[in-house]
Amino acid sequence: MRTCRTIEELRAALGPRRDGSIGLVPTMGALHDGHRALLRAARRECDTVVMSLFVNPAQFGEPADIDGYPRDEAHDLGVAVDEEVDIVFVPTASEMYPPGFQTWVEVTELGATLEGEHRPGHFRGVATICLKLFNLVRPDVAYFGRKDAQQIEVLQRLLDDLNLEIELRVLPTVRDADGLAISSRNARLSAADRERALALPRALATGDPTTARRLLDAAGLEVDYVAVAPFHPPVLAAAIRVGSVRLIDNVPLEETA
Repeated sequence: MRTCRTIEELRAALGPRRDGSIGLVPTMGALHDGHRALLRAARRECDTVVMSLFVNPAQFGEPADIDGYPRDEAHDLGVAVDEEVDIVFVPTASEMYPPGFQTWVEVTELGATLEGEHRPGHFRGVATICLKLFNLVRPDVAYFGRKDAQQIEVLQRLLDDLNLEIELRVLPTVRDADGLAISSRNARLSAADRERALALPRALATGDPTTARRLLDAAGLEVDYVAVAPFHPPVLAAAIRVGSVRLIDNVPLEETA
C-alpha cells in the first residue's frame, strides 16, 4: 500500500495504474465496518482501490463539531492495509485548499433542504471536495453508503450536471446488532445516550413521518427534521441530537412497506 500526502505524489502513484479500473472510497477517517464494506466492494470490483482520508473543514459549520471529530490515522491506515487498499491519499487542509483558494461547487436546490437547511454550506463543502477528488483520482467508480442518502443525491446531480463519467456505487447502510446505523459519531455517545438514540431506527422503520416524530419526541430527543425525501429511492429521513451528538439516518420507503 502506498500512502500519498500530496497531489503530486497521488498523481505519480496513479500514473502506472490508468490502464485498469479505479475505485475511489472517500472517507474522513475514523473507519468502521461501514467503510470496510465500501472498501471490500471496491476491492472486488476494481483493479486499483484508492481511499481518501481527509477531515474536510469546508463541510463543518460549527468549530466544536470539527474539533470533536474523531481522528486516528494509525488505525485508519491499518484498516486500509487489512482491506488491501492500493493507495491512501492523506492530504492536509492546505494541500486541498491552498492560499487564494476561492472556487466552490454548489448544488443549489438539493443542497438547500433537510441537511442543507440545518447545516448551511455543508453540501457546498461536500460537493467541492468530492469534485476535487474526482478530478485528481479520475475513478471509474466512487463508493458511498446509503446512510448519507442526501449526499448521494447531491453528488449524482453534480455528476449529471457536469457530465462526469463516474459511476456512484451505493451500498446499504451497515447497522449494529441493536439497529443503530454505524457512524464515527457513535463513539461519542454515552451508554445512556446510545440507548435513547435507538429510538431513531425504530421510528424510521414505521415508514410514516408523523408516527416517527411522535416516537422521537417520546424518547426525549431533539429533532431537527423527520421527512419523506423524494430521492432515488424515496426515503424517510431524520436528524436528531442526543446530548451533544447529532445523528442522521434514513430508511428507503420500499423497505417499510
